[in-house]
Amino acid sequence: MARKRASETIFLFIFLQVATFCNSVPLSTNSRWIIDQETGKRVKLTCANWVSHLQPMVAEGLEKKPLSYIAKKVTETGFNCVRFTWPTFMFTRPGYYNLTVSESLDKYNLTAAKSGIAENNPGFLSMKVAEVHMAVVNELGKNKVMVVLDNHVSLPGWCCGENDGNGFFGDANFDPAEWLQGLTAVARAYKGNSAVVGMSMRNELRGPRQNTDDWYKYMQQGANAIHKENPDFLVIVSGLYYDTNLGFLKENPLPLQKNLDNKLVYEAHWYTFGTGADKWDAQTNNLCAAVAKIARDNYIFLTAGENPFPLFLSEFGIDQRGTNEAENRYISCLLAVVAEIDIDWALWTFQGSYILREGTLDLEEVYGVMDLNWDGPRNPQYLDRLQILRQKNQEVESKNPNYYIMFHPQSGKCAHIYKYGDIILANCETATRWEQHQDGGPIKLAGGSARCLTVAADGGAASVSGDCSSKWKIVSSSGLHLAAQDGKGKYLCLEMNASDNSTIVTKKCLCVGDDLRDFPTCSDNPQGQWFKLVPANVD
Repeated sequence: MARKRASETIFLFIFLQVATFCNSVPLSTNSRWIIDQETGKRVKLTCANWVSHLQPMVAEGLEKKPLSYIAKKVTETGFNCVRFTWPTFMFTRPGYYNLTVSESLDKYNLTAAKSGIAENNPGFLSMKVAEVHMAVVNELGKNKVMVVLDNHVSLPGWCCGENDGNGFFGDANFDPAEWLQGLTAVARAYKGNSAVVGMSMRNELRGPRQNTDDWYKYMQQGANAIHKENPDFLVIVSGLYYDTNLGFLKENPLPLQKNLDNKLVYEAHWYTFGTGADKWDAQTNNLCAAVAKIARDNYIFLTAGENPFPLFLSEFGIDQRGTNEAENRYISCLLAVVAEIDIDWALWTFQGSYILREGTLDLEEVYGVMDLNWDGPRNPQYLDRLQILRQKNQEVESKNPNYYIMFHPQSGKCAHIYKYGDIILANCETATRWEQHQDGGPIKLAGGSARCLTVAADGGAASVSGDCSSKWKIVSSSGLHLAAQDGKGKYLCLEMNASDNSTIVTKKCLCVGDDLRDFPTCSDNPQGQWFKLVPANVD
């Protein structure tokens, strides 16, 4: 009872702090889309993760830069949303939520971080950790950044391991009743805060205890608890096996009343952990096809069928130094798939460093958008590749005719008609529009044009002309090579010209034989020849 009274006191204070932020319309869902509840127009979440669930329970980076600076960097690097993490105990146990930031840092002898916060965010040291969590959310809201609150762990610390005690209901640090108490407390604390659009119930369920019976039981209880306390929030439901499997919903949908009044969203994670560079090097096309099929079977299927739902790809990412070849090839494959279905997403991750992670001080996060010192983005070119994912390609019940954008995932650019009908890769926002392509047929410009994509000689520049005799096939198991026969009957594939990384040429297909089948193994890198026709219907 004492725990409950203490938590109610702190959350009343926080609630009063955010009363001035009540100025936006909640989000809802319509079929597979997240929408503005008032206008019905689509709202696309293009998020970055930002961590506040580790042992100090302080948002990473506050020891490096002022909060206002970091919040501005979120928008400057192209994100409209943050998936902001929190640990259950920070909102349920007095020994955690009663800590000031100063006390929390002292607990782990984090003197350098304390000095950094004193310099960059001095007012935070005397505030309770939950109050600083709220302050971060408020600052994001001032910058028009939406926030999804993610219950990442129970016991503050790094995630995730099979036997870390945080993995599944009934684990040492994962009491279902306390978890429900935490969800309710956070839903109440952020009620009326217009920056917060939803809550993700739990990150990466896993471990030897995981089973579907308990998943159905507790996910229903958690979703209902959030919705009862705060009916404005989207309720985001994660799957099993580190959030990679929701396939069991095909046979047994989650029985939530009217999809929580159109607030239900599912989430998934997609990494290439466990698949080595040697496999990606030797079987790039086949492996892309295999991992894309797993994604479609395990969670992408939710966006289709008679009763589709929004899908939030709440974690994906790579080592942004570019040194991991497996991840470099995986990310091109992922971008092609995600661009086609045009789903909401959150990149792992925004922070460039951690105050304390797994015993290491000031650990660099090489997956992070920001560099080690939080001065700016560590890899702007990588962020540029996300452009087509940021833009909204499909609208809810659009009256505009469908068209297609030709996307090159390795560069993150799209096909444009250049002078003399040549085709170059450039910004996807103003990409050339194409009609729907029938495999084995011509690729025509949209809008009733009589011009088509024309194959050139080996090494020559592809072009658009009135000659529509080029019949384009989707070849390779990846489904990402577009090939047509030249005047000699030889199949050539579209390719980004390596000499300028811009012109689209036609060359001998890589890792594909004359019979258009994949080689069992291939030492070439076929990514330069990967193109995806992405459906769109926006003006």
